[in-house]
Amino acid sequence: MGGGPLAVLIQPNELIVIGGAAAGTLIISAPGKVGRRVLNALKKGFKVDTPTSADYVDLLKLLYQLFQIVRREGLLALETHVTDIQNSPLFTKYPSVMKRHHALSFLGEGLKQMVDGCTVEELTQMFDAELETHHEEEHQPVGLLRTTSDALPGLGIVAAVLGIVITMAHLNGGPEEIGHHVAAALVGTFLGILLCYGVLSPISTSIELQSLANARYLNVIKNGLLAAARGANPAVAIELARRAIFLDERPSAEELDKEFQSLRNG
Repeated sequence: MGGGPLAVLIQPNELIVIGGAAAGTLIISAPGKVGRRVLNALKKGFKVDTPTSADYVDLLKLLYQLFQIVRREGLLALETHVTDIQNSPLFTKYPSVMKRHHALSFLGEGLKQMVDGCTVEELTQMFDAELETHHEEEHQPVGLLRTTSDALPGLGIVAAVLGIVITMAHLNGGPEEIGHHVAAALVGTFLGILLCYGVLSPISTSIELQSLANARYLNVIKNGLLAAARGANPAVAIELARRAIFLDERPSAEELDKEFQSLRNG
């Protein structure tokens, strides 16, 4: 739009210096399984996998049916469902819950502890420990990606300085040749800043926000199970679970009443 030649921005050498140094920094900073977590986190950054309002409705319906079983038949009635969740006719009714493997494991293990007679205090400690571990595990790759992102402008300057060194070796050339080398060097600074603030930083933010959204999904499960473990009736337990959802994603009480009514009629 400014009338500049677009081709001058195509500088593979600058990109190799910046990208190679950034990749090397990230690899060195992520030993062992940390590197695998970073790769998995990067995959999440290019897709949206956060719970929707419909996903929360399915989760709350599942919890409601589980709590109804506990109320009518007791905790031991859940044993047939939690021992083989993948083949449980109750769980398999909700594919949106089944596909969230970590949340499904979180729910299944919590129910098993309830069936085994775990107290509310012990259950709370287990949930808190699990959520804290989950937060640290999710935050680790985000922190490394942000550190790498913050290093990109500096690496862009490194690439630009190398370009200026090359320019110094061509001072006996004409103005057009010198201008070409100076432009190529400045592209290094441009790419470093662009990759930082326009690519890697937004990807890191997306990963972090998706992790927080998935943590809220786990908190819904935690609130519901703890309320049920304290002896709350299903309606109260579901309401406490519902309050952990953001307002713009939270299904209304009227909507849930209709869903629960259809379950009772079914």
